[in-house]
Formats: sequence, C-alpha cells, structure tokens
Amino acid sequence: MNQPLAYVHPTAKIAKNVVIEPFVNIEKNVEIGEGSWIGSNVTIMEGATIGKNCKIFPGAVIAAIPQDLKYNGEESSVEIGDNTTIREFVTVNKGTKANMKTTVGNNALIMAYAHVAHDCVIKDNAILANAATLAGHVEIDEWAIIGGLTAVHQFTNIGKHVLISGGSLVRKDIPPFTKAAREPISYVGINSIGLRRRGYNSEQINQIQDIYRIIYLKGLNNSQALSVIEAEVPATPERDEILTFIQKSSRGIMKGYLKFE
Repeated sequence: MNQPLAYVHPTAKIAKNVVIEPFVNIEKNVEIGEGSWIGSNVTIMEGATIGKNCKIFPGAVIAAIPQDLKYNGEESSVEIGDNTTIREFVTVNKGTKANMKTTVGNNALIMAYAHVAHDCVIKDNAILANAATLAGHVEIDEWAIIGGLTAVHQFTNIGKHVLISGGSLVRKDIPPFTKAAREPISYVGINSIGLRRRGYNSEQINQIQDIYRIIYLKGLNNSQALSVIEAEVPATPERDEILTFIQKSSRGIMKGYLKFE
C-alpha cells in the first residue's frame, strides 16, 4: 500500500498487499510478507524479515541494535514467522555475533511493552504477556506462556507447554509441560489444562504427572530422579522430551516448592 506519510526505504521488499499505516519507518534490508499489517509509528530497522499475515501494532520497534556491549556493528537480523502478532511498544532486538539473529516463530503473540533481547529464540505458538522481558540468549519453546511482568535471565531455556505465573523472576530453566510460580520460582504442578486444550490424552498427562512426582516429590536429586525415570517409566515422546531437556540444562532446572528431609 502506498502510504505517503510513511517512509519505506526504496530497497525494502514489501509484498503488494501489505498495509502500512502513517508515520511508519522501514529501513533498508527489510522484508515483509503478504497480508501483514504495520501500525502507525512502528519502526522496522535494518535486518528484519517479517512473515505473512503478521500484525505489528503502533509504537513497536523491530530489529534495533542489541543492548549488549559485545555488539560491534556486525550485520545481524531479526526473523519473525507467519501469523504472529506484536502489540504496542514491543521491542525486538537483532542478534549479535553469538548467533547473528533473533527469532520469533509462527503464530506467536507478544503483548504490549514486552522486550525480546538479542539472540533470543521464541518458537511457534508461544505467548509473552504484557511487559514480559527476555534477556539475551533466552529460548522459549512451542506453546509456552510467559505471564505479564515476568523477567527471564539470560541463557535461560523454557520448555514446551510451560505456563509461568505473572510477575515471576526466572533464573533457572523451566522443564516442559510444567507450571512455575512463587519466589524463588518453583514447580507448582503440570500444565494439565493447557495440555488437554492441545490434544494430549489422559494417559499422556498422567505419565507426565508421574514423571514430575519422581523429580519433585520423592526427595531425589536430579541425577537420581533421571535414573529412576529411565528405569521405570516407559519410553514415550513426552518422557524423552523431559529427560533430554533436563540433561541438556546448563543453568539447572527450577526447584520444587516443598522441602523434604
């Protein structure tokens, strides 16, 4: 759409049916896919690729340089998938030489005032509620929901189908299928409602529950718990997802809320 009150760099690649509202600024080396809508006063800086049917609401800034002292002007990027919605005043910073890009997947929702720092990876169908803040190098897996005003420490991983309470301080990795709350952030159960909504059956949910009982309710350390799970719980995609996540965790996983003698 030809919008005379917006600035679009001549070399930007904009699909024909993209709607660009007044006072938008789109710099060079930007691509925007078919059917997307760019609200007024949005700034899309060099190195952004935005997929099809996205909605970016007024005041958002996409692909600004990282707020990271190791950034030295390298050509890095932000990649946003299809059907993703970015609400008012969200900031998504481009990558550094560590990963060279920041990624937001398909069908994601990033609510108002959220911040996605350099080199983050947000996968498909994830949700960041209002004013959630991700430090650099955070990975959010599919279908995870991050509550409003939550702050996530750099290099933290959040697993699939996780639900994190609003106002949380996330300093540890959050294993898949769980709910996390309290301070310090702790295991408060599995995300059974979310799993049912996404097609998991009772057998799958019960197995996930059994696995986390072993991890959090038996008084075992993580190595002991993983050994018990591998020996006693039948192999399924869900079991293996949990085991792999914990085995690969570099920051360690959140603790259980209860203490055991």
